[in-house]
Amino acid sequence: MFEKNLKYFRLKKKMSKKDLAEMCGITPMAISNYESGKRVPDMETINKLAAALGVYVADFLDSRNDQLVFSHCEFRKKSKLTKTEQEFVRESVEEYFSRFFDAIECLGGNPLPEPVKCHDLDLSSDYQKNASELRRYLKLSSSGPVDELTAVLENLGILIFEIEMDNDSFAGMNGTVNGYPYIVINKNIRPERKRTTIIHELSHIMFNWSGISDEDQEKMSTAIAGAFLISNDDLFRELGPRKSKLTKDLILVCEEYGISMYLLVLRANQVGIMNDGLTREFYIKANKANWREKEPSRVKEPEKPMLFKQLVYRAINEEGISIQKGAEFLGIPTSEMNEYCGLMEVL
Repeated sequence: MFEKNLKYFRLKKKMSKKDLAEMCGITPMAISNYESGKRVPDMETINKLAAALGVYVADFLDSRNDQLVFSHCEFRKKSKLTKTEQEFVRESVEEYFSRFFDAIECLGGNPLPEPVKCHDLDLSSDYQKNASELRRYLKLSSSGPVDELTAVLENLGILIFEIEMDNDSFAGMNGTVNGYPYIVINKNIRPERKRTTIIHELSHIMFNWSGISDEDQEKMSTAIAGAFLISNDDLFRELGPRKSKLTKDLILVCEEYGISMYLLVLRANQVGIMNDGLTREFYIKANKANWREKEPSRVKEPEKPMLFKQLVYRAINEEGISIQKGAEFLGIPTSEMNEYCGLMEVL
């Protein structure tokens, strides 16, 4: 799997083929041939490639699970990501799930639940109805806050992967791996945006979008995400039938539901609780405070995928793998791994 690892580390380093070739004294075509598997570099060149990318030669030799079948969704037509960044996302997904499914194999069976059926929900023109149907399908209550969203989805066989991306114009994407739907989210975006992104991508996965334009899919998925996180019934129960002032109780609602103030005000306006004038007043004040980029977080417990860690810890405790191998799976130091793999002391 030298070729896949070379491409992954080059993209992770944000280097073009030309940049890497110049650092190693070879041609960009040589890099292309190495990454496509058409040619294998000699040891001297491998050492130069490793030095240029800041990795060990052994990192190029890490195996990849060749039994995985991926189906990646297309990036949005108006995506602000470069081609290189898009490639990096796809390569990162494949590298991550190679480790993920290798860990599962070490357990001697498949501990994952049966994957949910994708595109199985009929789409309505009413976004609130769609949000309610999505909640019902996930066996959640029809209203009220949804805590630990990632845990809910992981327990249903929907896999979540956080990727390190500096470009905050990328929030997330989706696809499948061996029939399991996955959602990848940018680890560096705000906690509230993570939650809306997860439901946005989940909507793309679960509903049947045949005959719907890409633009309309985006609009409806965004609307579904808002209504999923705080329903119409929730809004009237929490805010009352009419809001005439921007009062501090709005903050409490945001904290309870794990949403941004922008989303709460948008939803209140959608259902008529806030009129357009009050909504404009909020936007003016929020923009002056630079809340588009620095709104105070309202999420008490940020979403964190835990399934992969739990599988690795279980494999170690069942002596299926060593602590060192577990650290390699998770990409963390062995010392950190040791902290979670000892016996629990009862105080």
